[in-house]
Amino acid sequence: MTAQGSVEEADRTAVAEAAARAGAAVVDGRFRDDIDVEHKDGKTDVVTEADRAGQRAVIERIRETFPDDAIVGEEEDELKAVPDTGAAWVIDPIDGTNNYVRDIRAFATAVAAVVDGEPVAAANALPAMDDVYVADADATYRNGTRVTVSDRTDPETAAATPTVWWDFDARDEYARACAEIVERFGDMRRFGSAQVTLAMVAEGALDATITNVDCNPWDTVAGVHMVRTAGGTVTDLDGDPWRHDSSGLVASNGGVHEEALAAARAVRSVAGE
Repeated sequence: MTAQGSVEEADRTAVAEAAARAGAAVVDGRFRDDIDVEHKDGKTDVVTEADRAGQRAVIERIRETFPDDAIVGEEEDELKAVPDTGAAWVIDPIDGTNNYVRDIRAFATAVAAVVDGEPVAAANALPAMDDVYVADADATYRNGTRVTVSDRTDPETAAATPTVWWDFDARDEYARACAEIVERFGDMRRFGSAQVTLAMVAEGALDATITNVDCNPWDTVAGVHMVRTAGGTVTDLDGDPWRHDSSGLVASNGGVHEEALAAARAVRSVAGE
């Protein structure tokens, strides 16, 4: 990498963190404030004005330094797919909106910088928990301290979680995901936010997370980058390296990845994929 490339990469890491903090400050200021809730495509697909205001704050901060980069975002009229060439930002002002509107503190403002489709920097700000996770090209940090994935290799001592969401017509898949985890691993958790979940895998609090669902990039790209730079493994259901357009997602500390992958494949079999 050239010296100029290194400087720009450092800039993207700094901007990712600053943008995540800016968006998180907006949404945190409206948390537990009787905010109006709207529904998008289903009974559990909700959005608030805080989502929109938070996204505007994130974009404003990015545009101060990178005015010409593409923006991929969940809300409003931003791109909905990651471009395969060029620089772009993948953002989610509130990942975990259902938690947010229920006054549950597990939500994140997520920002990832990608170049030619691959993440190079990321930040997840969890304002209600006072945690900010940042990943550059080489490492992941929580509140400025480097973190790594866990070193567990025995699934019976590991904690795993299903992530992303199964619609009402796919609850048999959700049930199978839970069953596979409780049969294969020592314990199960569910947090209602993919970005929070992936950050927890990156820091070693969780050992694995699985889904057979095709994930939106704003729910995943930042956290996936964190898991990888923290020493973990992230693949699709075939065991190939995960990309923003992959089918399913399996993220782990690496030591229990084969067990997590087997669990995810079992869910896929229920779906008939």
